Amino acid sequence: MNNEEINENEEVESQEEAEELPFAKAEVVRLMKQNLDSDKMIRERVKVEMNKFLGEVLEKVCKQLNEYPYTTIEYEMLKESIYPYKNVERINEEKERILKHLDAIKADCDALSLDVRRTLKLKDVEDTLY
Repeated sequence: MNNEEINENEEVESQEEAEELPFAKAEVVRLMKQNLDSDKMIRERVKVEMNKFLGEVLEKVCKQLNEYPYTTIEYEMLKESIYPYKNVERINEEKERILKHLDAIKADCDALSLDVRRTLKLKDVEDTLY
């Protein structure tokens, strides 16, 4: 294949991908550039995958909104549906806190178990009828 054929194939592939993307690629790229350091370059695949990812998030939020029995979607419903996405850091911190607390409870249980075995140890007594 010569360079012209390769370029044509790449253009066809990028056009096919553009048709499948949920959002205008230029808008997604603009938003990415706003939030990335100015010295960062974004590869084409990253642009496409970010677009697809954002589309998947939108689908999941809409799926959750569809679970409401109402025909009108209210702002409170949206807030509840996007909560996991907007509060990922806080949710992860809470998860870590709970896991640490569970580890502490487990350590307390282990200590109590040792105490019970040590202090309430039953002497081996022959079975006798009383």
